[in-house]
Amino acid sequence: MSDRASQPEFSRVERLDAMGSDPREVSISARENERTALAKRFGLIAIERLEGRFTVRQEAAGVAVRGRVTATVTQACSVTGDPIPAQVDEGVELRFVHPTGTRAPADDEDEYELAGGEIDTVEIEGGGIDLGETAAETMALALDPFPRSARAAEVLREAGVISEEDARPANPFAALKDKLSRGD
Repeated sequence: MSDRASQPEFSRVERLDAMGSDPREVSISARENERTALAKRFGLIAIERLEGRFTVRQEAAGVAVRGRVTATVTQACSVTGDPIPAQVDEGVELRFVHPTGTRAPADDEDEYELAGGEIDTVEIEGGGIDLGETAAETMALALDPFPRSARAAEVLREAGVISEEDARPANPFAALKDKLSRGD
């Protein structure tokens, strides 16, 4: 899931050669030093908890992963910098696929299909799938990219920033009417 050249801060690799064809339950939890490093990477004040519970199954096309990522984090308000607590409870449905032209040996040739529409696919790298990085990136994507504290609107108003509602006329023709009445 990541282009990072070095080892991810929270790495839990499931090796393909150790995976059977039967679905397997995998639970992971980030340690304190891993959460601290991830908080720095994602620009968070803190990550108090990051866990993942997955069902992993090797299939002809790669590896199917279903599960859930939960986390408790503290973000900084994008306006004031105030700490904002946030909870993540996000479903995961991915298919890790072999690079084009390669295929892992499978015990059976039946393909395990995940239900639902489009499923995100990730290319397998290095003979395994990293569920830690999957959990970390799922958490980061689930967070509000521009969190705002209760004080944010007041601080913006004091700085002279008007809200979108204040900038937009109540009636789309009000600005035109105002212009016509002024003779512009």
